[in-house]
Amino acid sequence: MREIAKILRKNSSLGEIMLWKELRGKQMLGYEFQRQRPLGKYIVDFYCAALHLAIEIDGVSGGSDEQYRYDRERDATIGTTEVHFLRFQDDTVRNDMKSVLLEIRMWIKEHQKLV
Repeated sequence: MREIAKILRKNSSLGEIMLWKELRGKQMLGYEFQRQRPLGKYIVDFYCAALHLAIEIDGVSGGSDEQYRYDRERDATIGTTEVHFLRFQDDTVRNDMKSVLLEIRMWIKEHQKLV
């Protein structure tokens, strides 16, 4: 899975690259996020272990019915391990980063005391 994660990092969408610039280096309220993180037999776009939070960017390849079913199966499987998901469309990240970051911050503030 690590090799696949490396390939995915090298082939990130513009939205993933833009969001990573905002998450890396503990910029998001001091929490560490990892990019293209393997969780079991799946890989999530971004993951914060301290919060049990996975962030997924959908869009570029996420529009097909097959991709939708895969994403839901992955979310359900990983979700059994108490991982929470936030999902954003790639075009939303590219065009409205401020709202995306606000939603992530709000989620963290609501949930940081619960984990």
